[in-house]
This record gives sequence, structure tokens and C-alpha cells, in this order.
Amino acid sequence: MEPPNDAAVSKRTMEVVVALLFLLIAGIVIADSQRLGSGWGTDGPQSGYFPFYIALVMSGASLFNLYRALFRGEGADVPFVGASALRKVVTVLVPLLIYVASIGWVGIYAASAVYLALFMWHFGSYALWKSGLGGAAFALALFCLFERWFLVPLPKGPLEAWLGY
Repeated sequence: MEPPNDAAVSKRTMEVVVALLFLLIAGIVIADSQRLGSGWGTDGPQSGYFPFYIALVMSGASLFNLYRALFRGEGADVPFVGASALRKVVTVLVPLLIYVASIGWVGIYAASAVYLALFMWHFGSYALWKSGLGGAAFALALFCLFERWFLVPLPKGPLEAWLGY
């Protein structure tokens, strides 16, 4: 259990942030639905009809939650996450974001091999050679599964091009 003064973010702050994010997403959907046409055409609903009304409901719910978070005053003193727990989340989230961003440049197989190897080494405390072997075996298994057996091409990088794929 974390000490009470270890709070990094309050519950109220997170409720405001999530309500604003959902409101932003709803606004984007509403704008795009207007671009597509959100009315009723001669042959039925236009492409943006249902997304428009779903986004309206979503924005209404977001505004309600935002109002509750700002004006009811509850959760200001309730910790959402402690600093030590937040550090643990960040140590997993940052490498994940780097992995996802690197897929476009090095391909999914090489990125997956490096990602898994580093996680095995850092979090699993495996020897570096075992981690590298595990990451390479996993990437090879993914390659066989998707490229050979399912015939589903996934993003490839320079390594696969060098190997002729």
C-alpha cells in the first residue's frame, strides 16, 4: 500500500482530463460527420448520420461528467495514482510507444524482437543472450504465422528486404 502523500494525480483531475478528451473526440467525430453528410438523404441516412448522433450523446455525457468533476468537488483529495505506481506505468508505456513508432521504420518483426528482448532482460532479469534468443524466436514465430501460414503481410523493414521479403 502506498502512503497517502505519494499521490501523483487526484481522481478529480483525471475525471476532468478524461471528460475533456472524450469531448475532443466527440467534436472530431461531429466535424467529420458534417463533412460526410449527417442528414437524411433521398435514399436514407447519409454516411455521417449515425456517427453524428452517437458523438452528440458522447459529448453530452462528457459535459455531464465534466460538470460533476468541476462543480461537485468530490475526488479532489482522493488519489488516483501514486507517484511510485505512475513511475511503473511510465517504465512500460514509454518503451511501448517507442516500439509502436519504430514499426514503420524497422518493420514489425525486428521491432518485436528488440522490444521483447529488452523486456525479458530488464523486467525478467534474463541474461542478455537468452533475451536476444527469445526475442528472435518470437519474431520468427510471428513471421511464420502471419507471412507463411495466414498469408497476411505485416509491415516490413530493411531487414526483411535484405532477406528477400
